[in-house]
Amino acid sequence: METSIGVFSSRSRAEEAVRELLEKKVPEDSILFLTRSEVEAKTIGKQFGATVGGFTGGAVGMSAGVVAATLLLPGVGSIFALGFGAAALLGLTGAGAGATLGKAIADDQGAPQPTPEEKCSEDAAFFREVLREGRSLIVVRTESTEISQIASEILDRTGLTIKGSTPVPMQIGSRTVEDVAIIDVTGRITLGDGSAALREAIRKVIDGGTKKILLNLHGVGYIDSSGLGELVGTYSSVRNQGGQVRLVNPSKRIQDLLQLTRLSAVFDVQMDEASAIQSFSAGKSSAAA
Repeated sequence: METSIGVFSSRSRAEEAVRELLEKKVPEDSILFLTRSEVEAKTIGKQFGATVGGFTGGAVGMSAGVVAATLLLPGVGSIFALGFGAAALLGLTGAGAGATLGKAIADDQGAPQPTPEEKCSEDAAFFREVLREGRSLIVVRTESTEISQIASEILDRTGLTIKGSTPVPMQIGSRTVEDVAIIDVTGRITLGDGSAALREAIRKVIDGGTKKILLNLHGVGYIDSSGLGELVGTYSSVRNQGGQVRLVNPSKRIQDLLQLTRLSAVFDVQMDEASAIQSFSAGKSSAAA
């Protein structure tokens, strides 16, 4: 599964991205839109051919498979999710997703609300800080390399990104310091030119029993929307398997990208290797306390 992530600070740019994705035949069931703005969500809903009436009761006038939902994220408030992926975000599948969502959405009758754990998955929680900062997100997940290429091009052009690229293909090396696996990445992390290789490197480390992982990004000059998706996927995958991951010593361009998208508030970013290695022990001590 390939994942591309676009981060937006402008409603008009997010609208443009959704319109282009649909015009280029990116399937609706591959697209998920997240925002804190109900107005923005309703506007984007029109791109899907949806009539979103206050987000009360799941699928309301949606085209096939598209779902609207409201999630409550602690410390953030209401998050509006639109797209077939909104159901998956809540762990719901099948024909009953729309009906089940009705129980998870604040309605005009003041229906009982599920707990935050019932309402949001790891993905939703991951994007908490980005959404808190007023950014909106478009996530495209697909098994098709062709669709992923189309989506990445659109999200790279319309979303927040560091323009330009680096001609150096991605290279990966790995080493171990104490009980920490350090994966040294250089070049660019982009669709078809690194994301799959990074995924495989992480898998080998996890399969080998190592739960503490550092991604050394000092030599990385460019990350596209697919690369961002891969970093998010790496974070979630490692955490789901009981591990921890840090980003260490990112290049100036990658620091700028993380700040621009507000993903710097999501990832644990350490500025040097020694501090990063020590942070694993510090985290363990804090947890024990």
